[in-house]
Amino acid sequence: MSALLVPPSRVPRARNRDVALRTITAETYRAFLASPDGTALGAGFLQCPSWADVKEGWRSQLLGWGPDPEAGQLTGVALVLLRQFPGTRKYFAYLPEGPVADWSDPEVDRWLGPLLEHLRRAGAFAVRIGPSPAYRRWDAALLKPLTGPGRRLGDVLASEVDPLGTAVAERLRARGWRRCGGDGTGGEGTGGDGDAQPRHVFHVPLAGRTTEDLWSGLNQEWRRNVRRSQKEGVEVVVGSAAELPEFYRLLGITERRDGFRLGRSLAYYERQYAALNAEEQGRMKLYLARHRGEILAAHTMITVGRRAWYQTGASADHRREVRPSNALQWRMLQDAHALGADVYDMRGVPSTLDPDERAYGLLRWKLGTGGRVVETLGEWERPLGGSANHTLHRAFQAYLNRR
Repeated sequence: MSALLVPPSRVPRARNRDVALRTITAETYRAFLASPDGTALGAGFLQCPSWADVKEGWRSQLLGWGPDPEAGQLTGVALVLLRQFPGTRKYFAYLPEGPVADWSDPEVDRWLGPLLEHLRRAGAFAVRIGPSPAYRRWDAALLKPLTGPGRRLGDVLASEVDPLGTAVAERLRARGWRRCGGDGTGGEGTGGDGDAQPRHVFHVPLAGRTTEDLWSGLNQEWRRNVRRSQKEGVEVVVGSAAELPEFYRLLGITERRDGFRLGRSLAYYERQYAALNAEEQGRMKLYLARHRGEILAAHTMITVGRRAWYQTGASADHRREVRPSNALQWRMLQDAHALGADVYDMRGVPSTLDPDERAYGLLRWKLGTGGRVVETLGEWERPLGGSANHTLHRAFQAYLNRR
């Protein structure tokens, strides 16, 4: 995938007080993410430079801002994906789960203003971002007894409302941003209506816990299923790119069984595996559960800094009684803990608490790990000034809805 290159003489040098914004190299970007200041911002894998090589059909830019970006003195970075609107020289700018910034800074315009101005000059007509602060959290112990017909997460008083998330939402609204999925809890999927990334995710806290704490945090059914898998001789190993076709075959079985469609090709997962591991060896791992020599389940895990994600899971229809998926997750939890991750992110969950809805099964399974549902701020979008860009933004939304 090619980067959107702006000649040095035309790259806008936006400054606001002590903040300068520039395009930066992948090496400078990665060095910041690995630094103490960068690690503290908790970048997700969708904001790593390697993600640009995963996304076909998009151009990309790596941006950094701070006192002196060229010298690596940064306070924030952003991977920007740009999709050209057919028939124009204009781009839709998308920062998946980004930018990587200090959202606690009450003066967000110090870096957000230069970022938007840079993108406008680079030809973007609209921008979508995914701020990192959480909005609300629900502990597993709270939700389990509150399921019922027609019930949703929004019907339950949250265990915690994050004041930073609330403040960031207010600041964005005041600056003309619109929350893509609205302010409700979304539909049956794993995000709000209009969010490309899941709005509701599931976190298992790891910091300050022992392996014994993680085990006792599993509910009784999960512990029984892990023991069952061990008794039945399920073997969990870390695979390689050679097993990706088998993972993809099992994913097709899972999609048909559970009634969802990710719409991704085997080439997509092969590209992802190659790109992420070229950036850092072991960044993406493929875990396999074997029983009697056959792979019954395969899950992927991604790690960046002090965070780990269970990204995608797949399993066979037969021999489910030996609980290969529980065995995989228990091993992945332990490995994430051993790597020093502060949180194990199991990614998207639905907002339904209705046991009669098919989607609830995924939430119920993840609740068994004893973690918590986290509602993120979701994705926010705005056109970049001028009637022409507003018109293009509306046309682009209509174009996406027809695809």
